[in-house]
Amino acid sequence: MKRTCLGLVTVGALVVVSGCGLTSGSPMVDDVSPGTVGRGEPLKGAHLTVTSKEFTEQLILGAMMGIAFEAAGADVLDRTGIQGSIGAREAVKSGDADGMYEYTGTAWITYLGNSKPITDPMKQWQAVRDADLKNGLTWLPPSALNNTYALAMNQANFEKYGTKTLSDVAALAKKDPGAVTVCVESEFANRADGLPGMQKAYGMSLPAKNITQMDTGIIYTQVKKGSCTYGEVFTTDGRIKSMNLAVMADDKKFFPNYNAAPEINTKALKKWPAIAEVLAPVTKKLNNTVAQALNAKVDVDGEDPHQVALGWMKAEGLVK
Repeated sequence: MKRTCLGLVTVGALVVVSGCGLTSGSPMVDDVSPGTVGRGEPLKGAHLTVTSKEFTEQLILGAMMGIAFEAAGADVLDRTGIQGSIGAREAVKSGDADGMYEYTGTAWITYLGNSKPITDPMKQWQAVRDADLKNGLTWLPPSALNNTYALAMNQANFEKYGTKTLSDVAALAKKDPGAVTVCVESEFANRADGLPGMQKAYGMSLPAKNITQMDTGIIYTQVKKGSCTYGEVFTTDGRIKSMNLAVMADDKKFFPNYNAAPEINTKALKKWPAIAEVLAPVTKKLNNTVAQALNAKVDVDGEDPHQVALGWMKAEGLVK
């Protein structure tokens, strides 16, 4: 699962690390000092490398991790922005990078090969943590940021139909079949953990003529215009807020949990155990509202991901 631009979470060939941009990188040179993060500079003397995937949210999270390490006294090499999901993970696994923010559902389904997600977010994280230890990876406690699938509608349709949950959408589809038109990506339209599975879970049966497949970015604009009553969105996407879309609650918890959590190379963590305490305050503040606002600064307002991360961390008192 996961959209192509939002992480290639279940697709994409294994990228050889040397071909992932990990042979290069640039030092982070932010002028930061400890706030609630990094007091006493417990990482002084450490040389740490941070990485991420290439989409907006990941670039922001990668910058946050690096800035936290800087505030704690470490020298940090920035190797964020690796294309696809697997390359960044392999970098941390091999020790070419020391850490990244990764998603629990991505690890459970894509990397660890499980087909059925665990509905409880903390139990999902625990299962991933336990399974990945043998791979030389240690997962630190997760954030409330859950970047998963959802259906959303514009405000005019929300006022017209009043649906708030996917169960409401299913009821509307039975009552007024023509009312429920959906715009989705082709992958979502055909995956068991996408539209087919969602319809089965909610007892929904949409006719083919009510389903239109299109690219991710177009979905948001079409939903805003009302060309589709509902569109497939990602719960931390900044366009949800900027376009004032109403998101339907997944009241039966069908979609997997994709909570962001620090994934750290175990050897690096053993050498520098303070990494855990340095990242904890950052992770604790991350949620969908924060992610939507920060993602929008980049995707809607055109700001630089690293500067967005830095500005937020300073505003939250995490660093000075």
